[in-house]
Amino acid sequence: MGVRPLDLLDLDDLLSGAERDARALARRVADDHVRPEVAGWYESGRAPIRDLAVELGKAGLFGMHLTGYDLAGSSTVSLGLACMELEAADSGIRSLVSVQGSLVMYAIWRYGSEEQRSHWLPALAAGRAIGCFGLAEPDHGSDPTGMSTRARRDGDDWVLDGVKTWILNAPIADVAVIWAKAEKGVVGFVVPTDVAGFAAHAIDHKMSLRASSTGEITLDGVRLPESARLPGARSLMAPLSCLTEARLSIIWGVLGAARDCLDTALDYAAGREQFGRPIAGFQLTQAKLADMALELQKGFLLALHLGRLRDAIDKPLRPEQISVGKLNNVREAIKIARQCRTIMGGNGIRSEYPVMRHASNLESVLTYEGTSEIHQLSIGQKLTGLNAFAH
Repeated sequence: MGVRPLDLLDLDDLLSGAERDARALARRVADDHVRPEVAGWYESGRAPIRDLAVELGKAGLFGMHLTGYDLAGSSTVSLGLACMELEAADSGIRSLVSVQGSLVMYAIWRYGSEEQRSHWLPALAAGRAIGCFGLAEPDHGSDPTGMSTRARRDGDDWVLDGVKTWILNAPIADVAVIWAKAEKGVVGFVVPTDVAGFAAHAIDHKMSLRASSTGEITLDGVRLPESARLPGARSLMAPLSCLTEARLSIIWGVLGAARDCLDTALDYAAGREQFGRPIAGFQLTQAKLADMALELQKGFLLALHLGRLRDAIDKPLRPEQISVGKLNNVREAIKIARQCRTIMGGNGIRSEYPVMRHASNLESVLTYEGTSEIHQLSIGQKLTGLNAFAH
């Protein structure tokens, strides 16, 4: 057996000991608590999210890049490597960590009051509480500037009305970070999900990300005190900065799905014989494997560069930088998954192998937190200085 794809360039030499430790920890969690059962969760469309959250919390994987409140304060690269290992098990599990840590916890950590931080961050970090992030709406996905959810003042309180959709964790969440338009711009709120007027309904019959819980949120006259508002969030830039943070996890995570597909295809090709010898010895198969290994390594180097840059400047990356990473790595990860399926023939669609599950999951990852087209326009605007988005 030859070397594994990410060993071709000795890429581990670029990582610190702490970063390798974070990767090993996440891999153990995935091996112990996800891989043995995930195929069944995917087929049934149900996963024990609360039990998984507790295990992920014990390992310190929620909000591990944040500081204070007993959080680890790990590097962005450590978080990325952890996400790569989790998504190598399943995209839905990595999505759980990204939403909890890089959307919900980050929003509270960066824009919340001290009271909100001290109340929610320890519970979310431990997995005792589950959070969701309500930005996307039925008619406003790629264009959050048009959001219809409204927040109006009523005496000392706020009243929220609207609908949010395709919200990961919504059906099981204890708290929701909700974004709404107010008289003076976009504002955010920390909303306990047991408050009157808040309802979440599961979106069923998904063909992708089936080992996760996704839903639609309705807000019908939800009354909140001023203390529920995120005081540091004063415009649409606040939720967009949270998305920038979470997209780093995606840029890393999809490499795990791609690597798992490629490892599976390599092992399969070495043992599958046709015409009297392993198909791994055929030129066309080796050409496929070489091209996929090349793209996987390029994606890793891109993710590592963005992670190092984020750690060096200690602030969110520019939108076009994130767009380069998400556009390239998700697009190439899907290509790798599909190509691995061709190597495995009909067996590539069986649930005993992860390839088809990864390929299906990556179709969702391609779309959420910015479609490929949106990221292309973000890059195009930076290159030309011209805004091609619809007005």
